[in-house]
Amino acid sequence: MNSVRLRLLILALAPMVVLMPLLLFLGMTRWTADYDEVLIANVESDLRIAEQYLSRLMVETGDELQAVAGSVEFAQTPPEGFDAFFEDKRAALELDFLYYLPRRDVTDTWPVIVSAGQGQGRTEIDIFSGAALVAISPDLATRARLPLIETEAAVPTDRTAEDRGMVIHSAIPVTLPGRDGVLVGGILLNRNLGFIDTINALVYQDGATGGSRQGTATLFLEDVRVSTNVRLFEDVRALGTRVSAAVRGKVLGEGLTWLDRAFVVNDWYISGYLPLTDSFGTSVGMLYVGFLEEPFTTAKRNAFLAILGAFVVVLLISAPVFLRLAKGIFAPLERMTHTMFLVRRGNLSARNGDMGGTGEIGEVAGHLDDLLDQVQERDEELNVRVEQRTDELKRANEKLEETFRQLVMSEKLASIGEITAGVAHEINNPVAVIQGNMDVIRESLGDEGDSIQTELALVDRQIARIQTIVGKLLQFARPGEFADLEQTVPLGPVITDCLVLVNHVISQSDIKVETRLDALHAVRVDPGEIQQVMINLIVNAVQAMGAQGTLTLTTEDEDRDGVPGVCVTVQDTGPGISPARVDDVFAPFYTTKQAEGTGLGLSISQTLIQRAGGLIRARNRDTGGASFEIWLPAAELDETRLPHSA
Repeated sequence: MNSVRLRLLILALAPMVVLMPLLLFLGMTRWTADYDEVLIANVESDLRIAEQYLSRLMVETGDELQAVAGSVEFAQTPPEGFDAFFEDKRAALELDFLYYLPRRDVTDTWPVIVSAGQGQGRTEIDIFSGAALVAISPDLATRARLPLIETEAAVPTDRTAEDRGMVIHSAIPVTLPGRDGVLVGGILLNRNLGFIDTINALVYQDGATGGSRQGTATLFLEDVRVSTNVRLFEDVRALGTRVSAAVRGKVLGEGLTWLDRAFVVNDWYISGYLPLTDSFGTSVGMLYVGFLEEPFTTAKRNAFLAILGAFVVVLLISAPVFLRLAKGIFAPLERMTHTMFLVRRGNLSARNGDMGGTGEIGEVAGHLDDLLDQVQERDEELNVRVEQRTDELKRANEKLEETFRQLVMSEKLASIGEITAGVAHEINNPVAVIQGNMDVIRESLGDEGDSIQTELALVDRQIARIQTIVGKLLQFARPGEFADLEQTVPLGPVITDCLVLVNHVISQSDIKVETRLDALHAVRVDPGEIQQVMINLIVNAVQAMGAQGTLTLTTEDEDRDGVPGVCVTVQDTGPGISPARVDDVFAPFYTTKQAEGTGLGLSISQTLIQRAGGLIRARNRDTGGASFEIWLPAAELDETRLPHSA
């Protein structure tokens, strides 16, 4: 859309390019809809012809039975000659069965026979079971039986064969002298190819001579084709195949006539399905006629392509003609566009030059060249000034960054110094008083204090621990001034002691503590330092869970890089660590408790663990909550074999 030539071309051809296809689309849509309506009307008419033929066949069957029932020949035939008489009449009338029931034997439940017994002849379509057909004639049962063929889109079934028969069932009352009863006859429609081919010939006369409508007809017993000229293969009729589930549901399920396209065995047909009811008023089958959809689809497609092709030809002829006529406008405009493109790419020396006698467009080109001359001059001046200011800003920015780094470091060092001084002043003095009073208590109690020696010793250890923590805080600020006090200790008892010390914190909430202290190795650490780390992690976990949760502490032997060691895990069921801040939790002064903490706890813990030759890391659990893992090398290892700290 950036080309002037393209814009003018679209402007000139827009009515043809936009409106004509829209009109063609609307016209083709309406024509297609009307065309489809004509096809549906045709198949509806075909279905009425087929229905009329079936009705006429039923009427003729009843009329023929009526003629036999009232014939003089029947009246004069003795009972012992009935079998031969009815067999001759059955063959002459092309019936599949014919028999006489005296009045006393009219106990059948078929409505047509009951109606005839009451004096009213009746002809209906009825469905005979396989047993009923065998009772009439084993040959009829054999003719009626059809193996079912799996059919695409049909309702699934476990049946493998259809052994019922669809019969034109007729019964006529007999009132001849000496004859009082019912004459019953019928035609089996299963495999009745003459019946179905006659319907096809009546409906699709042009199809047999190569006409456009290539039609088929079918008689269904429920959804099974029992008589059809639809082909499964070239010389094999599709007997035993079944109708689609959609057609079955509408025609048999709802009792409605289907007039629409439908998939028939292996292709799409414009189809009509008429529900057939038996003498009980139940939908028992369908009468179908339809013609192949493909020739008409091809005709519609060819018509659409022909119209579209004509439109494209007109468009292709119109575009070059318009471009040739408009060349005098396009060329200078495109030249100016190219000049501006070069200017945007940084070539400020690009110019239009002499455009010749092009009127107003030539004047615009000259003015554009003058403006470009002025722009080039000002650009050169501006570049000199920008370079000067850029150098100044770069130097100023470097000074600012260096000053900021110094300020941050100064603030951190000042904070550490203030914290250290505060701890030394606020903790060491009270601790000294406590220690002094502990000595007084021992002297005052004398031998009576033996019963509480355990408690007194515990207080002494915790006083020593307080002093150690103060020392470690100072050590964090000046680690090179302090020496290690390492011992070989098992971690299980250390963790048990930690739980005793923080029990007052845990008991304030509904927090369950689970421990699995399975490690067998001892480690070489300062007991006070590892206790400090564990208490820090436990308190953090309890505070993260709040009112309730589960705290899990585990120790287990674990080798890393071939080095034996012990892995300690502290897990909670709290909200976990923000994924974006997992890597920041060990940074100095990082804290999520702005009003309570200093942000040094985890940083100090990491320093202590790394100095012991171990590793510490944090992660979020898949099931929720945070997990801190500490790995320390086993005590019996030589220090040169320890893995690198991270």
